[in-house]
Amino acid sequence: MSPMGLLILVVLVSFGSAVPSHTQRTVSNHLTTQDQERFAKVFGEGLKSNDLQSLYYASVNAVLPAGDVINTCKRLFSLHSDSKLNDFEKNFYLIGARKNFGCKEALPAKVESAIKVALTKDASTAQEIYYNFHSAKLAGLAVDDKVRTTLGKNLQTVLKKDDSLNSLGHAFAVAAELGSAGTFAYDRIEEAFVQADEVDGKMLQFEGGLSITALIVNGAFKLATTLSKPAPITTEQAVKFATYFLSRASVQTPKGVSLLLEALNLLATQKTIAPVCIRLADNGQLLPESPVLRVRVCDLLGKPLSPALAALSTTIVSRTSSDVLVSKVNLVPNKDDSTLFTYNLKSASPTRGLYRVDIEAAPSYKQQLQVSVLGKVRVSSLEVGVGDTDSAASSVKRHSVAHPSKLPTVLNADSQQKVLLKTVLVDDVSSKPISVHQAFVLLRHQETLQEIIFVAETDSSKAYKFEMDVGARASDFRYKSGLYEVHLIIGDALLSNSFRWHLADLELKFSASEGQHQSASVETASLRKPLPEIQHQFRAPEKRPPRFVSDLFTALCIAPIVILFALWARLGVNVKNFPLSLGSLGFHLGLGAILVLFVIFWLRLNMFETIRYLIPLALFTFFCGNRMLRKIARSSTEK
Repeated sequence: MSPMGLLILVVLVSFGSAVPSHTQRTVSNHLTTQDQERFAKVFGEGLKSNDLQSLYYASVNAVLPAGDVINTCKRLFSLHSDSKLNDFEKNFYLIGARKNFGCKEALPAKVESAIKVALTKDASTAQEIYYNFHSAKLAGLAVDDKVRTTLGKNLQTVLKKDDSLNSLGHAFAVAAELGSAGTFAYDRIEEAFVQADEVDGKMLQFEGGLSITALIVNGAFKLATTLSKPAPITTEQAVKFATYFLSRASVQTPKGVSLLLEALNLLATQKTIAPVCIRLADNGQLLPESPVLRVRVCDLLGKPLSPALAALSTTIVSRTSSDVLVSKVNLVPNKDDSTLFTYNLKSASPTRGLYRVDIEAAPSYKQQLQVSVLGKVRVSSLEVGVGDTDSAASSVKRHSVAHPSKLPTVLNADSQQKVLLKTVLVDDVSSKPISVHQAFVLLRHQETLQEIIFVAETDSSKAYKFEMDVGARASDFRYKSGLYEVHLIIGDALLSNSFRWHLADLELKFSASEGQHQSASVETASLRKPLPEIQHQFRAPEKRPPRFVSDLFTALCIAPIVILFALWARLGVNVKNFPLSLGSLGFHLGLGAILVLFVIFWLRLNMFETIRYLIPLALFTFFCGNRMLRKIARSSTEK
């Protein structure tokens, strides 16, 4: 590389590393009160479930009413007997739920003896080791250093045969309980995390979804903590894993909710890498009379940070003009809610528009948000009038209407006239003309309540204009004459006072003939009728040839073998030199079987079925034919 190229590369790398990330150690979501209430309902339903697994995970996270303990414990033992799960898995759920519920029933002797035996013999999967070991702990069985060493060796052997993500996750969880005997598993953590899939550059997850992802993350962190090792993932990975877990907050099973809460609790306690949530405390719309920015800062579970942040500063920049509204100002913590920070932008006099809000807090929390400052619209002027279709717009007599009043007189228009409307909308503070997202003119028949809506367009002076030729638009009204209400509808995402204004009444008279009226009604009605049902039709099969042609070609196909047998009968067959051996018999039997297979193919089999039977017959025939030819060759040589 040339010196100039090297210099450019260094500059680019330096510049890239100097550009701050929009999001650092922060996420934009957290578990809300509504989430917690829904989780409580999931666990409540789990306590009533007849699924042993759901009953266990519900017992971990919910308290059973005292009056339901006896019946639930009886149901627990009954479900264990009827469960189709593996013995080691259903034993774990039974022991765990029994302990959590405080059941008085003794543990079945066969279950306890099965666990003791399982600890002394080699298991075939890491999952089996996991359930047996934790069953022993929950049952209060002694697990000495000798047993831990044996389990560690067994675990290493299992991982050599099966190092899938499911196996590694269970291995991490067990190794975290084995002390020094589980040290070997720490070296496999990096191997597991490199298999995580990144989604949209924002989330990390493992193939298998929430269960596998939570299993690996929880197990890896517990193992690192037990061995006093650093966190197994980086700050950036922690943010992406937390984002994934929060995206699964809609999970509906007791197991899923339990694993989710465990993972989020674990990430929230990792002080060196734990992400925090910085988000808007409301919908981000600031009212013009009180533009108060409200920001919520909490952990992943929605709880206040401990220790609390020393300061939280913000810089607000306009997205349209890039002007800085405020720079590096501190938000004020709320006295009643330690997760809430506010700042009043009244002194900065923000104008209507979108703003980027950059939030910073020590030590390395950064987040970028967006707010909209709403404005108020005012109708500066509005004119409405009726004139002849061929007259110039400037010559039409117009009536001025002040918002929110209504024109006292009724306007009249027939098929030879047009209706005109012009209005100027201004910002209530600056009195400058503004454009809005929605500007509609609605006409509604007072008797039938039939409505038709037109779009008002802006001109070069930013005034909104509407012009309607009554005769040309008669079909839109279905030639329905009568009194119509004229409404002006103004709406915008950046307005706090969008409105619908009944500004005038308009009498429309259409001169269409009865025939035209009927035809228009029929045409309109036909458009609104359901279309005929589409019936799928298969392509008609090709025309088959006459029976005589089919029989003729069948006879031609059979003719060669008929001729063969006829010649053999006339000339005679010399079987004296037929070698009597297994190879010769096998070859002729295989050849005959192939011919029979072709006949069956002709009658009933398809091509794929025929190939499936033909392959083994062909191999057998080839092998036997080879042996037959070798025998004939040896006989010729000896003679």
